[in-house]
Amino acid sequence: MLVAVAGLAGCGNKDKKAGQALVSVGGEEITAMQLNEEMQRANVQPSQQAQASKQLLEALVDRQLLLNEAARDKTDRDPKVVQAIERAKALIIAQAYMQKRVGSIGKPSKAEVEDYFQKHPEFFSQRKQFDMRQLVLESKDVDAPLQKVMDVAKSLDDVAAWLDDKHVHYARSQLSRTTADLAPELSAKLLAMPKGQLFIIKEGERSMLISIADIKPAEVSLETAAPQIEQYLANTKSKEAATTELARLRAASKIEYLNKTVGESKPVAAVAPPASDANARGVAGLK
Repeated sequence: MLVAVAGLAGCGNKDKKAGQALVSVGGEEITAMQLNEEMQRANVQPSQQAQASKQLLEALVDRQLLLNEAARDKTDRDPKVVQAIERAKALIIAQAYMQKRVGSIGKPSKAEVEDYFQKHPEFFSQRKQFDMRQLVLESKDVDAPLQKVMDVAKSLDDVAAWLDDKHVHYARSQLSRTTADLAPELSAKLLAMPKGQLFIIKEGERSMLISIADIKPAEVSLETAAPQIEQYLANTKSKEAATTELARLRAASKIEYLNKTVGESKPVAAVAPPASDANARGVAGLK
């Protein structure tokens, strides 16, 4: 990556540094360092460096043209723009500090990975796969008459026939999920259901009428699961470290809420990452 940038920067002077200017736009310079940053953010692959560097350099030129014009008409002094810049600056600095604090957390050990694997057989050694068929319709159409039909229907096709007769719009689809994809509460309910059982999951304005077609083993070995477990444990450690650091800073600082209607003096509890937001919501609507 640096080689490609150096090639652009070195035209006419072999002694130019990597941060040397590549282009001057209305007197404002675009440097090789800026281009290199753009290439890193774009995750440019080695085989694409030559073409990408040209495209990104032109994008930087366009950006600088807009910045120059914005300075001329004082857009950069607009209160809303200034506020947005300050917010972005604060976020970048805060995130950089937190990354510095939690970035040194060690990689999960092999023992930790194996322990997690053994303690969660439902995700790995005893994983199950649910093959399901579903009818997707608007939640407003899930009324008492439809509930009665589902109570006596022998299959999803019986329900579809009734919806057709009532001219209720719906869409058919098939899906497969495993116990590793679903919230534990939902997995437990599905495992307790016999094949062919009909149930409803509501998600806001959309509802799914679902029938379990099959439940079958979908085991995963420790060797296969290890990278995923390692990443999960690393993320968990980082979140815990971030929560601990924020708690330390809160305890060491004087925080006074001047407007009692918009704040309170107790720390905000950390929220554990859900297995699946959609599925967690679906548990409440499971009938």
